[in-house]
Amino acid sequence: MTILALETYNIHIGTIHESHIEWLRDKNYAGIAILMDENTAQHCWPKIEDLFAPFSPTLIKIQAGEINKTLESCQYIWQQLFDIQAGRRWCLINLGGGVIGDMGGFCASTFKRGIDFIQIPTTILSQVDASVGGKLGIDFYGVKNSIGVFQNPIAVWADPQFFETLPTREIRSGFAEILKHALIADAEQWEELLLISELNKIDWTSWVARSVSIKRSIVEEDPHEHGLRKALNFGHTIGHAVESYFLDTEKHLLHGEAIAIGMICEAWISVQQLGLREEELQEITSLLLWHYGHQFIPAGAYDELIATMKQDKKNTDARIAFSLLPAIGEVEPMETAEELVIMAALDFYNRLGH
Repeated sequence: MTILALETYNIHIGTIHESHIEWLRDKNYAGIAILMDENTAQHCWPKIEDLFAPFSPTLIKIQAGEINKTLESCQYIWQQLFDIQAGRRWCLINLGGGVIGDMGGFCASTFKRGIDFIQIPTTILSQVDASVGGKLGIDFYGVKNSIGVFQNPIAVWADPQFFETLPTREIRSGFAEILKHALIADAEQWEELLLISELNKIDWTSWVARSVSIKRSIVEEDPHEHGLRKALNFGHTIGHAVESYFLDTEKHLLHGEAIAIGMICEAWISVQQLGLREEELQEITSLLLWHYGHQFIPAGAYDELIATMKQDKKNTDARIAFSLLPAIGEVEPMETAEELVIMAALDFYNRLGH
């Protein structure tokens, strides 16, 4: 068991066992509700159900997927909490990936002005990314995470046993955030990642802990994303727009797959604007294409992508904000790029597929 201490809560990386339950029992909550989707209900809940039996928890189930990370889903969750007469001394446990963690935490933070919640992230992506920092929210008006709050859980229990339930594609998606953390903060770790060709042979417990440590150090210095924390958005300005564009198409992309596209494009912008070396761009591009392949982006979609980027919550004025790399392992979190440069970056990415 690895325990990473933050200012107001701890992240436990390891198997959930009786000591977690004893800690929860000592909280003496009036009631426990557990939020899950149909996938975690089938594959993850049975692994820990017996541990939670003493609490007789209420199970709240929603449909899986980013497309359901909406105000309508929140309304359903709030209604379920009202129907069981949940009050301020209840705790909501969010069992699932990033969608469940983001939306469940948002619902808990706003229900009756806030109840406690615990995150049990079940994907690699949610363990290394969404488990740290208390950024919660939902998608609205076609823009990811545009409605939300900052609020920390009372605990995060990151159990790698849940990875056994994940399809290869989901594992690959989560790996993108590990790559991102190395690119912005740890050149030595990046060198190690370059040597990984098969994700089914990774010691995930070790990599999750290392990756979470990078994010923890950044979040503790800038908890509300005023400056340094924006570094964590490398690959996300373009990546989020690409993810939103493909969300309603037959070529739906997982978060990490879209962020991989964003990292390639934003690394190219980094070459143009901050002097990232061409050899480093080649390293980044080659590794990401090896793991994620290539998804052509229609030129006719560029205007829509730019419009989505203009709605990005990181923007402070009319300019589109980026976190860019002057070198691998370093980041400048307060950069901007012109529309023509962004379109040229998308062209660069598309050419890689030929």
